Amino acid sequence: VTDLLRALAVSTPTPLPHFSTPTPTSAMPFFSKKTPTRDGFVVFSPGKGGCEIDPKKTAVLFIEYQNEFTTEGGKLHDAVKGVMESTGMMEKSVQTAEVVRKAGGKVLHTPITFSEDSSDNPNKSLGILAGCAEGKLFTRGTWNADYAEAMKPQEGDIEISGKRGLDAFPGTDLEAQLVKNGIETLALGGFLTNCCVESTMRTAFEKGFNVITLTDCTACTSEEGQKASCEGTYGMFSTPMDAKAFETALTKKSE
Repeated sequence: VTDLLRALAVSTPTPLPHFSTPTPTSAMPFFSKKTPTRDGFVVFSPGKGGCEIDPKKTAVLFIEYQNEFTTEGGKLHDAVKGVMESTGMMEKSVQTAEVVRKAGGKVLHTPITFSEDSSDNPNKSLGILAGCAEGKLFTRGTWNADYAEAMKPQEGDIEISGKRGLDAFPGTDLEAQLVKNGIETLALGGFLTNCCVESTMRTAFEKGFNVITLTDCTACTSEEGQKASCEGTYGMFSTPMDAKAFETALTKKSE
């Protein structure tokens, strides 16, 4: 499993596959309150990319802050702890969550979990999801799949359920929650920098959100992989910024 992750980390990030979902929220592009779509949602045109950050229309999504990655004893912790330490992502993520709450934004959490037999893994014979199946990673109901102690959802936070693939949109209620709460700006942090965070970033961009990637609130299995995403692909689909810059943007607007 670790070898698979390291192979992913040293390669140039590429688009990752999306998985079909029966829910109507998986295939819609942009949102507004003007043009109804066939699925009952409405469309922003143009998208909100580059808009001024309004704290009350901002959400931060924390992806897979689970013991499997974050904590000693997690099966993947040794693979990511070097970059975790170099970015200081856990401490900065905790602080970012508090800043967003105080500014009036929304804090969202999305774990990834699988059944013990991986029967709900959508691509269990290919790529990194094959590694999840073979290593019995993120098994639902185990300590490994639990939230890290420091990043457990707080009162008022929103838990996004149903994540089985790499992208946090397909098969979950993420899009519905963003629309329901009037979110225009979506900031992302979590694991892996060049996998689930990047996949979610690309879809959020395509759906018209103003996407921010929190470069020091992410981690992957190598410094090379971290740099390739943060200094390469992130800038193509989002506004990369560190946690401090994001905090400044939020607090300045909310004053």
